[in-house]
Amino acid sequence: MAKKIGEKIRQIRELKGMSQEYVASELGVSQKAYSKMETSQTKIDWDKITSVAKIFSIDALDIVSFDDNLVFNNYSRAGKAQTFNNMPNDFIDMYEKRIEELKEEVIFLRSQLMR
Repeated sequence: MAKKIGEKIRQIRELKGMSQEYVASELGVSQKAYSKMETSQTKIDWDKITSVAKIFSIDALDIVSFDDNLVFNNYSRAGKAQTFNNMPNDFIDMYEKRIEELKEEVIFLRSQLMR
């Protein structure tokens, strides 16, 4: 069964390490309104998809075509963890960028604690 656009947005947001509150704020909507987008309780038009894509720093078509099965192959039929197969370079780059952002945030937060 094909995933709804809201579910795809939620998965990408989580991969990006962003909160609903942050994305909602960037969109200029309440967290509750944004949550309804992710749970497909409200319709999402192309303009909204484009706005979300800008926040995620990706192309709007990447949201529409997102398939976590291509990204993650977590478990075999036996339920044992497997390695990632054929992970797109875009996602590897995204993770590496996120790791660097988190390292910078740790340095900043430590400097704030030292005050």
